[in-house]
Amino acid sequence: MAEQKRDYYEVLGVDRNADEAAIKKAYRVLAKKYHPDMNPGDAEAEKKFKEASEAYAVLSDPDKRKQYDQFGHAAFDGGAGAGGFDFSGADFSDIFSDIFGEFFGGGSRQSARNNGPMKGANLRTSVRISFEEAVFGCKKEIELTVKEPCKTCHGSGAKPGTSPETCSKCGGKGQVVFTQQSFFGTVRNVQTCPECQGTGKVIREKCQDCRGTGYIPMKKRYSAEVPAGIDNGQSIRMPGLGEPGLNGGPRGDVLVEVIVGRHPIFQRQDMNIYSTVPMSFAVAALGGEIFIDTVDGRVVYDVKPGTQTDTKVRLKGKGVPSLRSREVRGDHYVTLVVQVPDKLSSEAKDLLKQFDQASDNSLTAVQDAEKPEDDGRDSGKKKKFWNK
Repeated sequence: MAEQKRDYYEVLGVDRNADEAAIKKAYRVLAKKYHPDMNPGDAEAEKKFKEASEAYAVLSDPDKRKQYDQFGHAAFDGGAGAGGFDFSGADFSDIFSDIFGEFFGGGSRQSARNNGPMKGANLRTSVRISFEEAVFGCKKEIELTVKEPCKTCHGSGAKPGTSPETCSKCGGKGQVVFTQQSFFGTVRNVQTCPECQGTGKVIREKCQDCRGTGYIPMKKRYSAEVPAGIDNGQSIRMPGLGEPGLNGGPRGDVLVEVIVGRHPIFQRQDMNIYSTVPMSFAVAALGGEIFIDTVDGRVVYDVKPGTQTDTKVRLKGKGVPSLRSREVRGDHYVTLVVQVPDKLSSEAKDLLKQFDQASDNSLTAVQDAEKPEDDGRDSGKKKKFWNK
């Protein structure tokens, strides 16, 4: 009994209403996973690869897909038979050129794109700033080693008096074409020329100063503009100061990571600042004015009478500016903590005891609670109890 074929949509894992792009994407994933070159000697992988290829050959063709949707597998009975599906008319070129390019270190479409002008690589560095500099912004000088065109060869890389020659391997195209045998026959692949690295030119006699690179490493100083409100770990971009481009492409950028130092008083979360401020017991109980340090300077705050420790205070607009607008700022949240003195004079201690006696006798509260009640009538019984 012949093995029953699975539904083509089920094989590719797509919906029956899937468009051409979704079908191609699904098949590309399966083809990479089960291709015989990636699974040598694996009969099960080869079977799944053929099954997926057959499904794609039908569903990628509008006419065949229409027949399949109407008649199912019966639409193609009497063709090549089981295991011998007719792949004529199916276009696998773009998919397999990509797949084989990945298998063998190339990739025709990617290589073709990379042979044109390419932007240079980005350079990365870091700069340390203080907490206040992060809040209000600043300028910092950075030093970078960058590649500048060689003055001896004027960036050609060739020895003075000579010039780069056309690459004989690729004929100046920067690409080489090779063929690869696949399950479907011969597949043409395009790779970047290994001889000239895609430039189409070969330097026979290299410049002694730059050794054929066309560039000389040089140390240069730049002024980096650090915006107000930047946070620790964020980066600023300085365009056009990175590595030189390829084939006439523009330079890359410089990315400067900002490292913000710790502050002894303030802590930051997004655009808000947090700090803790001590206040005396007298101020907490009676109310009064205290100083609070902010990034804008010291401010005076009026504490209400009876303020408890760990009371939260909000200073609106005293936080960190927004990166988008310096006019928009976060808030400063202050935690008020009652500060207990660790050294008191004898006079202060006596006054504090008098205050305690006049309020709630908290100093003797435990002793008073442990004393037995004595009404003068049964003191003997209580004495026996406490003696026990």
